[in-house]
Amino acid sequence: MKTKKVILLVLMLLSLNLIAQDFSKLSAAFASSYAKEKEGNYADAAKKLKAYYDAKSYEVNLRLGWLTYMQGQFSESIGYYSKAIDLMPYAIEPRLGIVLPESAMGNWGAVVEHYNKILSIDPNNTLVLYRMGLIGYENKDYNKAYNYFSKVVNLYPFDYYGVLMLGWTNYQLGKVKEAKVLFQKALLYDPSSSSAKEGLGLIK
Repeated sequence: MKTKKVILLVLMLLSLNLIAQDFSKLSAAFASSYAKEKEGNYADAAKKLKAYYDAKSYEVNLRLGWLTYMQGQFSESIGYYSKAIDLMPYAIEPRLGIVLPESAMGNWGAVVEHYNKILSIDPNNTLVLYRMGLIGYENKDYNKAYNYFSKVVNLYPFDYYGVLMLGWTNYQLGKVKEAKVLFQKALLYDPSSSSAKEGLGLIK
């Protein structure tokens, strides 16, 4: 029995040593990858990590999603981000990441789908609420845009961009009094805002 325990202990120590060695190599690869990215060399930054690629590593897949996106390899980027999402289904960051290559490819349906999923996890995510508002505004669906921008402003009343876009949305909906107040508020937050000044000029 003692011999078996000693063997198991040795095997466990060897396993821990192997894990430590693997972590040391991966840590060095990440450090080299960051250095290459800082130089603007995204291809080499990705290569540093691909040498130690593990399909079960959330961190590696997430980082490769970003680095391949920066190289314009949008399909490959989507693949890495998708794996990261599968590994951490409730994480927000890989879903924010995947919309970059999806939007670059013009896959707006997929972008909206990812944003809706984020909002189902985090209903008060103001970044996504604002972006969904922009999508609604660009599509001239001003009622939908109003709902999203209103949530942003209710959560962050001093947010310049939210207030400005809520002003423009009210203007498009014919609510000129509300739009005027919002444009004036936007000017308090950014006195140099040409967009807010333009809006007030149209109301006059």
